[in-house]
Amino acid sequence: MAATLVSRSRRRIRSAHAAAAGCALALCASAAVPAAADGDTTGTKPTVVLIHGAFADASSWNGVIERLEAHGYPVIAPANPLRGLYSDSEYIASVLKSVKGPVVLAGHSYGGAVISTAAAGNPHVKSLVYVSALMPDVGESGMSLGERFPSALGTATRSVPYRAGGGVSGTDLYLKRDKVHPVFAACLPASQANLLGVTQRPAATTAFSEKAKVAAWKTIPSWALVGRQDMTINPDQERFQAKRAHSHTVELDTCHVSLIARPDAVADLILQAATATGSSPALADTGSGGRGSDAGALAGLAAGGLITGAGAVLGARRLRRRFA
Repeated sequence: MAATLVSRSRRRIRSAHAAAAGCALALCASAAVPAAADGDTTGTKPTVVLIHGAFADASSWNGVIERLEAHGYPVIAPANPLRGLYSDSEYIASVLKSVKGPVVLAGHSYGGAVISTAAAGNPHVKSLVYVSALMPDVGESGMSLGERFPSALGTATRSVPYRAGGGVSGTDLYLKRDKVHPVFAACLPASQANLLGVTQRPAATTAFSEKAKVAAWKTIPSWALVGRQDMTINPDQERFQAKRAHSHTVELDTCHVSLIARPDAVADLILQAATATGSSPALADTGSGGRGSDAGALAGLAAGGLITGAGAVLGARRLRRRFA
């Protein structure tokens, strides 16, 4: 009988040690998760694709590009045609298909509406970043959102008819030269704003009137930058859109061209999106990076592992003393 009890107690001790070892392994695995989540687990950095908005060109991303490349990220900043939401989105979608591997897609101003459509159905687009941008839902347009959230842009443009090959015609919108600085680029020196006015690219009215048929931010995690001094897109509109999309959001004291005035902050936001490509839309939390809750959960798992492991070891020691 005594031999049987000793045999059983030895089995309990071995089981307790096994449980402790299992807890230790689980703890090590949990501790390793933050390091993996903080970067790309495949070892390949995603390609960052930057889409400019109306009245601008790809050079508006120059300062952001320099910072992203300094961090080792491949970057593409294609020309946005500015001819209409449908055709522009189709063109950008074709650019995305030429990129191998994961993609972080960022859009400024009207470029936000373009990426919301272009990214739909593309499994390689892991994150969307909206920089002082439009984020229309299905059935909405830049025009309808502007009517809901009026801004100074309503009186800052002039219409110019155009004709293109094949009998195509339409109307272009230009910023009035005296409105470029106060409405579009108030946070830049007047001389720099003047250059933006001289080199501006007009947008066809269809870019703002065509209604979105899809909204990729409903299924892809998103990040948003709100410019508190934005006179082109109402900051309240930017906040409303970001909240609706459950975007990870930051607010800055900057004007509409935040990507030129604050390339450091814009690049940092894109880097957040690039290093969180495993995030789920359900985890998005407007106003925060969403990492605090994840870290807390991991800490809880680690603490649980320590407690369980410690309990198993103590139990094994008691058994050993009892039957020594």
